[in-house]
Amino acid sequence: MEKLEKEKTWKEDRHDGPPRGWDKNKEKKEGKHGRRDHHHKHGLSGEIPGADPGTILSVRDLWVEYTSGTQLIKAVNGVSFDIKRGESLGLVGESGCGKSTIAKALLKILPEISSRIRGEMWYEGVEMAAASEEQMLKIRGEEISMIFQDPMTALNPVKRVIDQVSAVVRLHNPGMPKTKAERISIDMLKEVGIGEERVRDYPHQFSGGMQQRVEVAIGLSCKPKLLLADEPTTALDVTIQAQVLDMMRTLMHEKNTALLLITHNLGIVAEMCDYVAVLYGGEIVEYGSKREVFKDPRHPYTIGLFGAIPDMHGQGERLQPIEGVMPEPSDLPDGCKFHTRCPYATDECKSGTMPVVDLGGTHRCQCCRLDEVKAIREKEGKA
Repeated sequence: MEKLEKEKTWKEDRHDGPPRGWDKNKEKKEGKHGRRDHHHKHGLSGEIPGADPGTILSVRDLWVEYTSGTQLIKAVNGVSFDIKRGESLGLVGESGCGKSTIAKALLKILPEISSRIRGEMWYEGVEMAAASEEQMLKIRGEEISMIFQDPMTALNPVKRVIDQVSAVVRLHNPGMPKTKAERISIDMLKEVGIGEERVRDYPHQFSGGMQQRVEVAIGLSCKPKLLLADEPTTALDVTIQAQVLDMMRTLMHEKNTALLLITHNLGIVAEMCDYVAVLYGGEIVEYGSKREVFKDPRHPYTIGLFGAIPDMHGQGERLQPIEGVMPEPSDLPDGCKFHTRCPYATDECKSGTMPVVDLGGTHRCQCCRLDEVKAIREKEGKA
């Protein structure tokens, strides 16, 4: 009964109250992480308060919670990061760690009745958490575009693919003739490997990989300033995968587009990204430049991810998978969220708040045993 009452309270105040565990006094003291009531009402101003020059997106203390029946699902728990114009950030982690939820929260396309977003999401002077739906309609597609993970749920099954691509082009180019929008759409579909003879087919007439190509064409059709790519190449063969990555890279270089890339594939991160954020249990457990993280992974979870990758120059050693499974977001453990699977965990890891340790440069890691873990690995000859 008490649980149902809490759930009722959550639903009633989802637009007003902070997420569970948020320290209001701490929020006020920290200032730049606190809630700002002011936001620009007259479109995009270009500068983000408190951010470095050139920052196009700044996320501060982002929390996302869902309700499912009587369960409270803590999908994202206090995530913060910045992306500058022309730069790319890779979000890496297992399924269920909150990667896709972050992207959907940025576009404010999560179901309002069952989700709650708290924190700040600044895009070129607009605080999107407080932005109106009218503002978001201008931003989505043209300013910020997203390539969704599952084309079966993202594409309209009763519309031809050319109509779906051209609808996006015409929406953000008022007055453009239909024939010109279709020509642009055909050219874009050709670039992702769909011939002109197939552009008037329906989604169900395509394979999963071909549907994903349509999704990529839609996402890139308006040449956005910020591209959110959620596993954009998962269903593609290696040849088309390379073409899509080249298209994204060209867009970044020619249009100074920023990229938030969500993927399980560390190889793609190495090829495409400037910075890496490793997520676990809805938290960023390690962050840094690609060189910093790949050269010196420090969090036990990041170390585990790299340990599960085949080494082309190795001597045929067995891969070291991470034991166990990701905890349910509705039942996250106390302390370090990874301690139930961590081979280096002690009682210290099972309670309290894990410190975020600055490792120099942009490299930081959320762990209370970094020195001990490094010493153990050096002794074992693994560091």
